[in-house]
Amino acid sequence: MTTISNNLHRVREQIANACERAGRPVADVGLLAVSKTFAAAAVREAAEAGQRRFGENYIQEAVEKMTEVAGFGLPERLEWHCIGPIQSNKTRLVAEHFDWAHTVDRLKIAQRLSEQRPESLPPLMVCIQVNIDGGANKSGVAPQEAAELARAAAALPRIVVRGLMCIPEPADGFDAQLAVHRRARQLFDEMAAQRIPGLDGFDTLSMGMTDDLAAAVAAGSTLVRVGSGIFGRRQTAAR
Repeated sequence: MTTISNNLHRVREQIANACERAGRPVADVGLLAVSKTFAAAAVREAAEAGQRRFGENYIQEAVEKMTEVAGFGLPERLEWHCIGPIQSNKTRLVAEHFDWAHTVDRLKIAQRLSEQRPESLPPLMVCIQVNIDGGANKSGVAPQEAAELARAAAALPRIVVRGLMCIPEPADGFDAQLAVHRRARQLFDEMAAQRIPGLDGFDTLSMGMTDDLAAAVAAGSTLVRVGSGIFGRRQTAAR
């Protein structure tokens, strides 16, 4: 096994253990391998170890990496998730190359993604990013505005609103992490209960990273985003 293969195995065990403690089926929690700043060769190693979902923050870097990875001739198609900020001048790249966009926090961005998604591709899967704990340096819509944004975005063609994404400020200890993640889960449940038109597939709660994975799973995350736990220390980004 390569180092990445070993790391993937260890992270999957962590997810399985967290699910067992939370009384949840392990199949309820997906793993997104955050490959930002790492070379296409690292993605290839992870893919050869069975990983299919990859998250990227830097859009131009990601598109170049996708092209290189496509040249490897992998037997299964990979699924690419944009998990970094989306500026208006980058929406076309996201719409044309990614399968998911986790960081929609403005209607303008949702509209541009919808308009620019090619008809030849399936609709773009979208999560509404919520600033769940009001962090001053975090992106995301305020919790009380999330349902309104989801309602407006769900009415657009070529995108499908699948759920919520959050990146809370670092919290000290499991209990503190659990508390903030539970707030996100409560908002997710409240929005699902509203039966907003167009949110029939509202099933994704993207939260939890390397350091707070267990708390996120305990709170109800359906997709955890792990980078350093799989690929190691971050490299300098080439954006």
